[in-house]
Amino acid sequence: MVAEANQTIPTTFIFTYGTLKRGFWNHTLLQDLMRTGDASFIGSYRTRERFPLVCGPFQVPFLINSPGSGHIVEGEVYAVTNRGLGRTDELEGLSRGHYIRLPIDVEASEGGGVVAAEAYYAHPSYAMELWKKKKEIGGVISSYSEKEAKGYVKRKDRPQHLTFLDHISLFLSSSSD
Repeated sequence: MVAEANQTIPTTFIFTYGTLKRGFWNHTLLQDLMRTGDASFIGSYRTRERFPLVCGPFQVPFLINSPGSGHIVEGEVYAVTNRGLGRTDELEGLSRGHYIRLPIDVEASEGGGVVAAEAYYAHPSYAMELWKKKKEIGGVISSYSEKEAKGYVKRKDRPQHLTFLDHISLFLSSSSD
C-alpha cells in the first residue's frame, strides 16, 4: 500500500550491477527502501552498450565509464525516490569520491524498450587505472555473480585504519590481483 501512495513521488531509475542486486550483501538497503516505499524492483536489465565491469579491492565491483569497451553488463533496475537515492548515494560514497552517478541506457533482459537510468561508476580519480590493471589480467567481467562475490569482504570486516580510497590505491600499486 505504501508503494502505491509513493507512485506520484519523483523517482530515478537506478541500474544495479553488483552488491545491490538481489542475493548480494548490500541488497538489504534496497529491501529496506522497498519496505518504506522508497524503491521498487523494475526488472532484470542489461546495458545497451558495452562497459568494463571489474572487481577491485575486497571484490568490490566497479563499472568503468568507457562506453564501447568491455561487455554488455547484466543487472537490475530499481525505481528509487529522492529519499532512497540519498541513501544509495551514501552507501556508494558519492560525497567521499568512491563512485559517481551518471546516466546509462539499459534494456530489459527479456526484450523490451530502452530505459534511461543512472548507474554508479568508479570515480574518475582511479577508474582508468583500475580498468587497465584488470584488463591486463583478463579481469573484465559481464556480470557480478556468486563466483566474484565469493571473495567479497563486508565493510565491517575490512581494515578500519585505512579509507576505501587508501585500499584502492594499495590495490592499484600491488603487483598481483
